[in-house]
Amino acid sequence: MKLTFPHMGNTYITAKVLLDDLGVDYTIPPFNNKKGLELGTKYAPESACLPLKINIGNYIQAYEQGADTILITGGCGPCRFGYYCEMHRSILRDIGYEMDVIALELPNGDFREFIRRIRKLAGGFDLVKLIRAMKNATQIAKRVDDMEKLCFKIRPREVSKGSTDRIYKGFQLKAQNCTGSCEMKKLIQETWDELLEVETDKHFKPMKVGIVGEIYTTIDSNTNFHIESILGNMGIEVDREVTVSGWIIEHMLKNALHLPRDLRYVEAAKPYLGTMIGGHAQETIGNTVLYAKDGYNGIIQIYPLTCMPEIVADSILPAVQRDMDIPILTLILDEMTGEAGYLTRVEAFVDLLNKRRGMTVI
Repeated sequence: MKLTFPHMGNTYITAKVLLDDLGVDYTIPPFNNKKGLELGTKYAPESACLPLKINIGNYIQAYEQGADTILITGGCGPCRFGYYCEMHRSILRDIGYEMDVIALELPNGDFREFIRRIRKLAGGFDLVKLIRAMKNATQIAKRVDDMEKLCFKIRPREVSKGSTDRIYKGFQLKAQNCTGSCEMKKLIQETWDELLEVETDKHFKPMKVGIVGEIYTTIDSNTNFHIESILGNMGIEVDREVTVSGWIIEHMLKNALHLPRDLRYVEAAKPYLGTMIGGHAQETIGNTVLYAKDGYNGIIQIYPLTCMPEIVADSILPAVQRDMDIPILTLILDEMTGEAGYLTRVEAFVDLLNKRRGMTVI
């Protein structure tokens, strides 16, 4: 058995560390690229959302590298992510790629089935080894997300533009060659120290923009045309509450262990969306409200075409925009999205924020 997994931002780092520590053979598909998207678009249903199409491209490219089994997390609710496991398996089988799919979820509360999947993944069930590997992978996911947030703060303030991007991209490439959690932790610390050495303008006060929306398109920079980097290099500090470690800790581990979760966004969203409708719709509304209360200058919502939860959130955001007096830009992505038009909209939005800020100062 040779495993692979889909790309979504830095999830490959967490998955790699987990599989290294478990001693499982795997291959990492190429970073999301035009060829992979074309493959996924060719074989996925036309109405499927962009993440599903990119995932199919990942798997085909990984299959060509020798992978025969896919590892993914599970999902629930109206969001189609809950059906990805069966959809991936069916699509790949139809085009001649016989690949098994292992979903890390508790199917209908069936703990025995979950144990069977873990045994298949790890070649047995060494509980101590499994817990240690999951702990290390979770810690590394959190540290990588913290490092990404550090980049958000440094990038708009750096004196030599491009320094943060150079260091961060270097880390992402080096991470592919690390083996195990110990090496990865060392690389993270070295990169963290290097970022702290970047010369910054201590007196510069950047505008702040919150990024909200569907998890895949907000986290994966290759999919959203590197919007966080673009905004940072325009002198804007960004923030994004939806993260890989947040998904692991809040949605997977705390749910499974019945631990209290960080649900501030739920309380903030109540006047507009008082129930969970799938996907990240509640997070989108709630975090928009929280960003507005924290004095952010604007919000950018990003989601893939046909994403039902985010379409609902999109219809509610104008009310939030009116009540909280905060500009909101919505960007919808599919395989036909052109980078030039996309960036033009972002630049126009930044111009609007600059104008509002100037009027506020006066």
